[in-house]
Formats: sequence, structure tokens, C-alpha cells
Amino acid sequence: MQRSLIAIYRIMDLRFLYIPMAFVIPFYMLFSRKGYLATYHFFHKRMHEAPLKAFRHVYLNHFMFGQIILDRFAAYAGKHFQLDIENYDTYQKYADSEKGFLILTAHVGNYEVAGYSLTSRNKRFNTLIFSGETETVLRNRKRMFSQNNIRLIGIKSDMSHLFIINNALRNGEIMSMTADRIFGSPKSVICKFLGEEAKFPMGPFILAIQREIPIITIFVMKESVKRYKVFIRDIELTKEECNYPNKKKIECLAKKYAEHLEYIIREYPTQWFNYFEFWEQ
Repeated sequence: MQRSLIAIYRIMDLRFLYIPMAFVIPFYMLFSRKGYLATYHFFHKRMHEAPLKAFRHVYLNHFMFGQIILDRFAAYAGKHFQLDIENYDTYQKYADSEKGFLILTAHVGNYEVAGYSLTSRNKRFNTLIFSGETETVLRNRKRMFSQNNIRLIGIKSDMSHLFIINNALRNGEIMSMTADRIFGSPKSVICKFLGEEAKFPMGPFILAIQREIPIITIFVMKESVKRYKVFIRDIELTKEECNYPNKKKIECLAKKYAEHLEYIIREYPTQWFNYFEFWEQ
């Protein structure tokens, strides 16, 4: 099925594939009740939307998620998207330095599209991925990314991926990962997020403090059929915060990450693909 999709993308306009998907989404919402309710609660309780408007946005969220998936397969097939990059010089500053750095993203928009453009002449780009994807998806991702000196690191149950991450940063490479879910993370940090306290994984921020490496956030949001906007921001401690104990530094970094993520979600509420009760994790 996935191989067929990739073949179709090579000859067909994306818009023709978006249209039939619009009619499939209601059935998906009907049978994926847990994800539907979590998304509805987000729009109704966190975004303070009336029930009818919240329901409409749940539909648009699922429809947008379908478009994002189709766009990924289109990229595997060789299609290109226009990227409008905000603060590219921030990324380039760290990419040109000798030191490794950390990129934090989230389950919003289509971060993978940026992987074909945000590269470095002298650093390998490593990205942490979920290992449960199909062989077809993994093979095509590796093929596309390898052309830009990008290595995919799968999350392993024996935690061996942590050694690869540490070695990459020790060698001055770029490490990219999501930081909005605590699945599999034994430690968490609590931040104010969309009006209520929520848990975020502590691991990425511990890594940054222990290795004394910079952090930037990158979010890639869909603007139209063929265009994405890339938001890049420094996550830095102030001079005063640099003197805090490590635990307090970690909390400060997590808070800044949560604030930028909240800004993005408020700007693009239908592009946060969170299908579980985030504040109850």
C-alpha cells in the first residue's frame, strides 16, 4: 500500500489525494473515539471553544493530519515544498560552530519536511525516531535523509540509543528529538502549558545541561498545499539563570520550550497532533 502511494505521488497532484480523504475522516473519528475525545477536550477546555466549533476543529485537525502524512509520502516520491524559514541565521550559527547542539521539536506540523533543507556542511544531523514504523517508511526516510548526511536513530527498549546520542553530541554533531511526550521517559518536569500544569520529559533538558550544549526549537507548520513555514528559536538561559542549580536550570529550559510550543499551538491549533489526554499523562 505504501509503495503504491509513493508511486502515485510521482504522477499526481497532491490536491487530488486530499479530496477523497475529506470524506474518510468522519469514519476515522467515529472509530477512534479515544483520540477524538482527547482532541475535542483540547479545543473545548484549553482553547475555550463552543461545542460546535470544537467539533469542527476536531475534524479539521484529523484532516490536516491526513494531509501531513500524504505530504511525507510525497516527499519520499521526490516532490518538493516551499519553506519560508524564520530565524535561519540562528540555526546556521550553531551548524557552523564546532560544538554539537540539540534541536527540540514536537508533534506539530510536519517537522520531517525541514529535514531535506536544514542541513550542515560539516556536521552530521541525527534525528531520534520511533522504531515501530513499517519497513517501507523507514527505508524511504533513510534514503531521502542519507542524501543530506542525516542519520535516523531508532528508540530501543534496551536504551542503547542513549549511547549513540551521547557519542553524536560528543563528536560535535546535531541531535534532533521531540520533547512534548513523556512516553518511555522515567523523569518529567512540570510546566504551565495552555493554562494548566503539564508534564514534559526531563531527558532532553538534562542532556543539554550535562553536556553544556545549546538548544533551539524548530517547528514546521503547513501554510498551503505546497508551502510550509519554519519557526526557529533559541532556548537560552539568562546570565542569572546560568548560576542556578542544575535542577532549576532544567526547569527554566523546559519552561521556555513549553512557552514556544504554546505559541505555535495557539497560532496553528489544528496542527497539534496529540491524540491522548495530555494533562492526565
